[in-house]
Amino acid sequence: MAHIALTIAGSDSGGGAGIQADLKAFSALGTFGTSVITAVTAQNTQAVTAVHPIPLDVVKAQIDAVLSDMDVGAIKIGMLATPEIIHTVAEAIADFSGPVVLDTVMVAKSGDSLLAEEAVMTLRDVLVPRATVITPNLPEAAALLKEEFATCEEQVVAQGQALCAVGAQAVLMKGGHADGDICHDYLMTYEGIQLQLTAPRKQTKNTHGTGCTLSSSIAAGLAKGLPMTEAVTEAHAYLQGAIAAADDLNVGNGHGPLHHFHRVWQA
Repeated sequence: MAHIALTIAGSDSGGGAGIQADLKAFSALGTFGTSVITAVTAQNTQAVTAVHPIPLDVVKAQIDAVLSDMDVGAIKIGMLATPEIIHTVAEAIADFSGPVVLDTVMVAKSGDSLLAEEAVMTLRDVLVPRATVITPNLPEAAALLKEEFATCEEQVVAQGQALCAVGAQAVLMKGGHADGDICHDYLMTYEGIQLQLTAPRKQTKNTHGTGCTLSSSIAAGLAKGLPMTEAVTEAHAYLQGAIAAADDLNVGNGHGPLHHFHRVWQA
């Protein structure tokens, strides 16, 4: 039987992030991908030019259709756009007993907003406590806590623990927005650091979809039954390979996508 993962997120017409990136990562890592679209975006490597939230009853119907028929091993949640969609998703997955990976998507790589400002606290209060692991970058973690951007390891760890205190079982604090030639990611629980992952910072503009890809890769590992630390480690290694091969794709004129199938074919 195939391992099945579900992504609940927005559609990226440019194919580099959102639902499209999630399904590519699921497939590349050996899981069957299913999807629930929460919003349709008109988007490319340079900008998000339109966002159309999906009606709430259709969002719920998509979730019900997948979960009622398929043995989903893990859920990844990405772009939710509005407080109403957040509540709808939380209610629709209330009986799901498997792991939930929450990517706290707020801003696209182009700088365009993907989450209404009034929805940030709703996301924190409604879905963070539901999550097995959340995957904020440093600006997202600061926004969820209404604090300043963390600038040192001590602050990163403290914010990770604070998010666990909100209710998340684990938090992967991503260091891509920090300074330095080495990126540091910290997998946290309330007790402290469980795993630290490092990678050299790659000098490329083609990083569109990194957050989506990492969170969906973790969900793929969890759907296959991997322990959390192993799923995160495997996802991190896969992501670094996808970033390293991104320049070879040469897609678009802005922040180009990762090469999700770098292990399968070369551009």
